[in-house]
Amino acid sequence: MEKKTKIVVLDGDTLSLKDLSWDPIGRLGELTVYDRTAPEDVLSRSAGCDCLFTNKTVLSADTIGSLPDLRFIGVLATGYDVVDVAAAKLRGIPVCNVPTYGTDSVAQLTIALILEHFLAVGAHSQHVAQGGWQRHPDYSYQLQPLHELNGKTIGFIGFGRIGQKAADIAAAFGMQVLAYDPMHSDQSGRKNFRWVELDSLYAEADVISLHCYLTPENKGMINKDSIAKMKPNALIVNTARGGLINEPDLLEALQAGRIGGAALDVISQEPPSKGNILIGAPRAIVTPHIAWASFEARSRLMDIAAASLEGFLNGKVVNCVY
Repeated sequence: MEKKTKIVVLDGDTLSLKDLSWDPIGRLGELTVYDRTAPEDVLSRSAGCDCLFTNKTVLSADTIGSLPDLRFIGVLATGYDVVDVAAAKLRGIPVCNVPTYGTDSVAQLTIALILEHFLAVGAHSQHVAQGGWQRHPDYSYQLQPLHELNGKTIGFIGFGRIGQKAADIAAAFGMQVLAYDPMHSDQSGRKNFRWVELDSLYAEADVISLHCYLTPENKGMINKDSIAKMKPNALIVNTARGGLINEPDLLEALQAGRIGGAALDVISQEPPSKGNILIGAPRAIVTPHIAWASFEARSRLMDIAAASLEGFLNGKVVNCVY
């Protein structure tokens, strides 16, 4: 009897959330899914597997070198920094990510964070639930000044699929769109749009939205120097990677009123087991890395990950990151 392909998922809980079936991957072999895996358990749980999936569980060079049967690594995300790709490549093991599943979902949360900053829907709802409306003498009141997006300028740092989708939505609200990206895609059909250099983007944008990969070159790019170039009422939005922001510098700017606000779906350490200095900071909105996690996006992620594995098993590697 032909040996079944042994497939292990090290941290499947954030993907499945108990509302998705693992059948698309399970039909391809003998599947074991762990909700999450501590670092000390990675080797024992991965032993003997042919195909290994991870989301945030680290696969170091030592781990990869200690798994002689391993033939395929699947990353249940777009970012693949948790895998030592060089070590996998040395072994001839493809590392396949899922690059396109969350475009609509991340763009949607980007706009939701911007709207929350300018309209404070959640804060008003909570205030009403706590009895604030009953106690107020007027039929209408505001906890903060409310603003329209129409006529404001949004600047995108990184203008790939997600940035462009978010720009479509922002433009529908009447916003002017600026973008900085080392690669200039054709945007000739986009109205009220300009490519700009970073300094111009910092100076002109009312909203600055980050949509780029984290690299050694851009780590901490939002810092006291870049903030000093921004408008004092500018909003910084980050749905990309927490390391793009120097958090002490941003906190100092928020506390000093030097920046209008920050809306962050990502922070430097996730989860923030020892807390994070931006949680509870003035004019800061922090959500727990949920931009990618709509049901529809997770369903696409599952299907694409399964297709990558099936392609590999049939001799055709797709979505390999090297």
